[in-house]
Amino acid sequence: MLAVGKAAFGMTQAAVETLGERVRPADVLVVTHDEAKRLGRFEALRSGHPLPDERGFAAARLMEQRAAKLGSGDLALVPISGGASALLPAPAPTIGLEDKLEVTRQLLRGAATIHELNAVRKHLSTTKGGGLLRQLRPARVVTLALSDVIDDDPSVIGSGPTAPDPSTFEDALAVLERCGVAGTCPAPVRERLEAGARGELEETPKPDDPIFDEAVYRIVGGNRTSVRAMAAACADRVEVEPAPLEGEARVVGAKLAARFAATPVPAWVAGGETTVTVRGGGTGGRSQELALAFALAAAESSLGDRHDWVFLAAGTDGRDGPTDAAGGVVDASTIDRIRNAGVDPVTALEDNDSYRALDAGGALLRTGATGTNVADTAVFLSGD
Repeated sequence: MLAVGKAAFGMTQAAVETLGERVRPADVLVVTHDEAKRLGRFEALRSGHPLPDERGFAAARLMEQRAAKLGSGDLALVPISGGASALLPAPAPTIGLEDKLEVTRQLLRGAATIHELNAVRKHLSTTKGGGLLRQLRPARVVTLALSDVIDDDPSVIGSGPTAPDPSTFEDALAVLERCGVAGTCPAPVRERLEAGARGELEETPKPDDPIFDEAVYRIVGGNRTSVRAMAAACADRVEVEPAPLEGEARVVGAKLAARFAATPVPAWVAGGETTVTVRGGGTGGRSQELALAFALAAAESSLGDRHDWVFLAAGTDGRDGPTDAAGGVVDASTIDRIRNAGVDPVTALEDNDSYRALDAGGALLRTGATGTNVADTAVFLSGD
């Protein structure tokens, strides 16, 4: 069993409880992040997130060594969950870990989507984009995935270490161009992608590759599972957003506030994953920025005169962006509290400094690591 991701401990525990004595502790390797709970009798390796680190590099090499020992009579069970891509960095030859770190930083600043970020990562790695499956074969491979992406695309969950990769070297180069980092990313990154685009390097395995014959891939949960659970907790009067929340976080937040001011609802739940285009030097995350934008727009609408509502936006992993907060919880008094604390919420939003603003208003949601990751959730409640 080779488990990777923010939910690696929980998924391992569930699998071991099901399989019982058929799994020996020596045959289990868990790779997760620092804040995850410890699962005593199994080998657990800590790794960095959201940015990869040397510990993750060492974990990837150990996992590759384990994979190389498997034969056609073995079964590899691979639980994958959100965060696996950063937690298991395995740079390709000529690419250093710092090269991957730098291009990741630049792509995040360039508002790369998870699909775009993973297209680049997969072509700079020996494990992503089906690479781990290549190493595990000829063993039989069963992947159980807890999805942190909205469309539950196996090639994107954890950068698809055991899934076919539809993206190409050309696609990865196009991402660099769109995000404006083609001229600033590390030279080894650009040179590898260019060499691959010229056909000088082996592509990641595509859906028709025979390595996927008899390989099993099952998605066992995701964002919609979480949304359905929230809806059930709200009883019968809840409105469930039919489509995932996507787009610029501050725009989504403002639109939602205007919508609920015009058409009040007693309960509303949604899931999704917005984005933030970083223009300032502040600290925050997409859920915090969404919550702050909602609060600002609400204060200028009829919601500002009401004191019977609350809005929450949070990441299900308990960490929103590079902060210790999961997101924000705002109400009609939030903006006044922020201003009374000496912080201008409008300036904070423009500077991508939602963390400082929400903290000043006592509106940060801090849960600690939840031991899972199924993207983001949002809740609006009003009335008694």
